[in-house]
Amino acid sequence: MRKIFFFFLLLSHQFIYAQPSSLQPARDYVRQNTGPIISEYAEFLKLPNVASDPAGQQKNADFIMAMMNKMGIQKVQLLNATSPGVPPSVYGEVLVPGAKTTLIFYAHYDGQPVNPAQWAKGLEPFTPSLYTNALDKGGTNIPFPSDGVYNNDWRIYARGSSDDKAGVYAILHAYEAIRKNGGAPASNLKFFFEAEEEAGSVHLNEILENHKSLLQSDLWIICDGPVHQSGKKQVVFGARGDTHIDLTVYASKRPLHSGHYGNWAPNPAMMLVRLLASMKDEKGRVTIKGFYDDVTPLSATERKALMEVPSVDEQMKKELGIAGTEMEGVSLSESINLPSLNINGIQSGNVGKLASNQIPTTATAVLDLRLVLGNDFSKQQQKVIDHIKAQGYYVTKAEPTDEERAKYPKIIKVIPGPDGDNAQRTSMDLPIIQKIIAAVQATTNDKLVLQPTMGGSLPLDILKKQLNAKTITIPIANHDNNQHAENENIRIGNLLEGIVVMYSLMMVKQ
Repeated sequence: MRKIFFFFLLLSHQFIYAQPSSLQPARDYVRQNTGPIISEYAEFLKLPNVASDPAGQQKNADFIMAMMNKMGIQKVQLLNATSPGVPPSVYGEVLVPGAKTTLIFYAHYDGQPVNPAQWAKGLEPFTPSLYTNALDKGGTNIPFPSDGVYNNDWRIYARGSSDDKAGVYAILHAYEAIRKNGGAPASNLKFFFEAEEEAGSVHLNEILENHKSLLQSDLWIICDGPVHQSGKKQVVFGARGDTHIDLTVYASKRPLHSGHYGNWAPNPAMMLVRLLASMKDEKGRVTIKGFYDDVTPLSATERKALMEVPSVDEQMKKELGIAGTEMEGVSLSESINLPSLNINGIQSGNVGKLASNQIPTTATAVLDLRLVLGNDFSKQQQKVIDHIKAQGYYVTKAEPTDEERAKYPKIIKVIPGPDGDNAQRTSMDLPIIQKIIAAVQATTNDKLVLQPTMGGSLPLDILKKQLNAKTITIPIANHDNNQHAENENIRIGNLLEGIVVMYSLMMVKQ
């Protein structure tokens, strides 16, 4: 009897994770068109896409619209903000007679600013380069093959290659795979490609407000971010919020000789690092009063999913060259479900060849606060400010006056970021979410990773506030893609498999 039970259990496992024949048209499309797909993608990557460059962003928007029109997508148009000079979002739709569900597929086509000098020798941010593997794995530069035959482990290096032009491209070619095979999606599809996500989605509120009726849906599917570090596909149900605070500590009005004045004149760099050190203990816990008080606990379903996330801590420590972690005993998956305080950068005086024996006049730092469900970004900022005051600092929002300098021994300028995104999370238990999970699971023989929260941030809170939207995030990029940094890249296999994943979502029966 136990053998019979095990046999049926094995069959059940195979049935759950077996890839259905309904995905074969998508895989055939990718296999038969890999060469043209990659060639066109390389042209897309040549277009500079920094959000602060409206002219460059318009070229990207034109490229996307041309793709959409060629694919027969309807109502292709630019959605503009009320404010002038804002790069537009790109919209299109495919309405299916009798469809009961409307899905909006979201990705963004802007990328982070670039410093070409920081990229590896031979790489240019907007000149796509093909490598046989990742640079740190010995990858070498090769020409794009004329026969259109690619290895899944090859990488394309370019800004935006993974974050997030890959999302735009996978979504559109998933629909093209449906169209080329003479089929129709199971739901109404709407496409929304944003131009300011990397700049904080500053004007997304305006765009959504101006086009509320057009952007109604049952679910927003966000294609952004990396797959799990284990290489397994994942479905992510929320994203952390994000906000920033700029700090400047003041000391002497002019630089001082460290021999003549050392031990006597306050050193702003020392003052600042002591202040920053007071914000965290040696176990990585933030010591600011009330920092964790507002956190909404994970549900039972979310806790269970979190416990089943494969551990990659040892893998990532080896990969990153670190012997320990900030919160010892807390896994990577657990840590991103907590609010965090990070020092993005710190500066005072000069170092290296420019170093001199001086006491500097100021020291500055930028704090990055990541939020989880329940946190409000302005309240988290205020908790930090209250902590600074409790350390004896006089807090100002401007350069200190001579009168303030004479009165207060510890002066700091604090500039909270005017904007911030709160965290958002969608329930795993919703019926439509269960169908989405099944659609992604159908594309892989491995068990899906279900993450309650993504470590990074997305404008999910804006979508919730403006449209009362439900959101789910389906990442496709390789985890080692160097997003937001030099040498950004996309693994070929991840880009092509992303097309199949988006195809499966568009064909899911509602």
